[in-house]
Parts: sequence; C-alpha cells; structure tokens
Amino acid sequence: VPVPELIPTRLAAAVMLQGMTAHYLSHSSFHLRPGDECLVHAGAGGVGLLLIQMAKHCGARVLTTVSTPEKAEAARAAGADEVILYSRDDFVAEVHRLTEGRGVRVVYDGVGLTTFEKGLDCLAPRGYMILYGRSSGPPAPLDPQVLSTKGSLYLQRPTLAHHTADRGQLLERAAAVLSWVAEEGLQVQVAATFELAATAEAHRALEGRSAIGKVMLST
Repeated sequence: VPVPELIPTRLAAAVMLQGMTAHYLSHSSFHLRPGDECLVHAGAGGVGLLLIQMAKHCGARVLTTVSTPEKAEAARAAGADEVILYSRDDFVAEVHRLTEGRGVRVVYDGVGLTTFEKGLDCLAPRGYMILYGRSSGPPAPLDPQVLSTKGSLYLQRPTLAHHTADRGQLLERAAAVLSWVAEEGLQVQVAATFELAATAEAHRALEGRSAIGKVMLST
C-alpha cells in the first residue's frame, strides 16, 4: 500500500489495520449519517478512538463505554459526546437515559462476551448490532427469535478481510484512512512501543487493559 510522504512509516503501521477496521464499520457495515446515535464499546482502545473520530466526522452522536476515568478522558478528547464508565454504571440504563429512551441506531461491539447480550437492549427498533471482535471471549449462542422480540434487530459479524477482498478495495480503503491522517483530521494515539524482544511485555500491557490507544512492536 502506498504511504503518503507526509506520514512516517511507523505511523502508517499504527493506523493501517485498526484504521481500516474503523472505516468499514462506520462507512460500510453501517454507514453513519448526521443525526444517527451510536454506541462504541471500548472507546479508548485502538479501534475505539479511531471509530469515535470517524463517527463524529459522519455527523453522528457518539456514546461510548470505557473502564476508567483516564480512558474516559481519552474518549472525550477523541470527540465522544457521552462517556459511560461501565465499571461503575449499568451501560444499558445509561444509554436509555442519554437517549431519552430511544436507544441507539447502531452498537459497535469489539468486546463480545461481556457486552453483547446487554448491547442488544441498547438498540432502537430495527437497530444494528455490529459484533466485530471478541476481546472478552465469544458471546453465547443466540436464538434468532431474540432479534425479533427485541425490536426486529439486525446482526452482523463482519471482518476486515471481506472489506478488502481484492487489491482495489484494499487500496481504496487504505487511501481513505492514510489521507485522513496526512491531512491531520484523524489522530492516531500510540500507547506504547516495545522492542521485538519485549513482545511478552507488550502482550501483558494489552491483557492488563491499561493501554490507551495502539500498542506497537518495533525492530
């Protein structure tokens, strides 16, 4: 993929995978429009911080969940309109309070097991649950009838590979993300960079859920 001259190679590496993921989520899985309300789980993670920015660029109102006050600050800095500390508050109740009972149009869930079922209760009728990851583990099997009883909901389980299925799609999506970074409209937060020999330490940083943004390895 061509990297614009204005972007250091390391920065391109930091944004490529998660940036294209955030791009297909906000522009393809459910193309956000002005006035849409969405819920982004793990808003201070690598995908979450980028997805918040892209959702705001689309004109959406963004609600997000985080686990700590420090992560809440990062999510707000990225543009989130409302930040919910799920470690303290019931995020379903908070979503309904913040939307005056409407629920959101779409939930972007990269967490999985601990958020999926409750996330369905955050959706407005005919809302979209987009489950794109499972950092806490895979959700339990779902009876499709549940989607009907909870409001004729839509469910997707997308992956980046199907949104960059050929070279043309890859170049188009990568160019959209990298040009956004080059024009300084999209901020990429790198939490930490570890030497390759410290890979185990990098994994511990991820597993400890202390990182805000992208964790990188460097040779």
